[in-house]
Amino acid sequence: MKNVAVIGAGTMGNGIAHTFAQFDYKVQLIDVSQASLDRGMATITKNLDRMVAKEKISEDDKANTLGNITTYTSLEEGVEYASLVVEAATENLDLKLKIFKDLDSFCPDDTILASNTSSISITQIAAATSRPEMVIGMHFMNPVPIMKLVEIIKGYSTSQETYDTVAEISKKLAKAPVEVNDYPGFVANRILMPMINEAVETLYNNVAGVAEIDTVMKLGMAHPMGPLQLADFIGLDVCLSILNVMYDGFKNPKYAPCPLLVNMVMAGKLGIKSGEGFYDYSESRRAEKVAKMFA
Repeated sequence: MKNVAVIGAGTMGNGIAHTFAQFDYKVQLIDVSQASLDRGMATITKNLDRMVAKEKISEDDKANTLGNITTYTSLEEGVEYASLVVEAATENLDLKLKIFKDLDSFCPDDTILASNTSSISITQIAAATSRPEMVIGMHFMNPVPIMKLVEIIKGYSTSQETYDTVAEISKKLAKAPVEVNDYPGFVANRILMPMINEAVETLYNNVAGVAEIDTVMKLGMAHPMGPLQLADFIGLDVCLSILNVMYDGFKNPKYAPCPLLVNMVMAGKLGIKSGEGFYDYSESRRAEKVAKMFA
């Protein structure tokens, strides 16, 4: 099982492709947009350059990793010979159902179909295919090349053989697979997203400012980054989507998104990817920080 197709060249998709390729898997990176593929490959190259500079890999390792990745804008062509597909498209149920229905048609009969979804039901996704026993959740953490955890989610019909295969592949990527049952948000986001949402509520209620909330969590709870900074890093639209999935799934008001989060997403303030969220990531702001460093 050395032929892996990754669907989606965004933050998670390019990180997953990078990781598989670094461990000598042949990767077909697929996206409907050539521009997205180009950005994804540029990100992978930049991250590999950083690893070379830190002497974690050699120039030959970098070249070999990049050589293991081929890009496609056609889903049918990209998955033609895949033994494993990892879907990392936008966190949208209708889109994922469409992708998995197409994958079921395009992939060989023995291809395992995995989703990197962070909250959507694997059982529901599997129902769009004629092979639900071969559909599984493979939820990587961001940044994928660095983070060790992979949540492996078994749907109602996922076979033990499929689980064992995916767990073994995860170990070959130097990851730590953890088995999780199929409930909204799984484990990571069921715990993380309410914390982020409560941090937004704390800001919304004017208990403290952005930096102050994050500082309390970093210094008081030993978190590597504060919840509001982490939300910016994840993407506020992604956080909102996951909270909505859990709210719809559990019908519990504790998962209802804070109005401030909803408004920020509607205003296009999505975090790092839009240049502004709870913090300012604009070019002018970066220039200001650099100027202060050399003042």
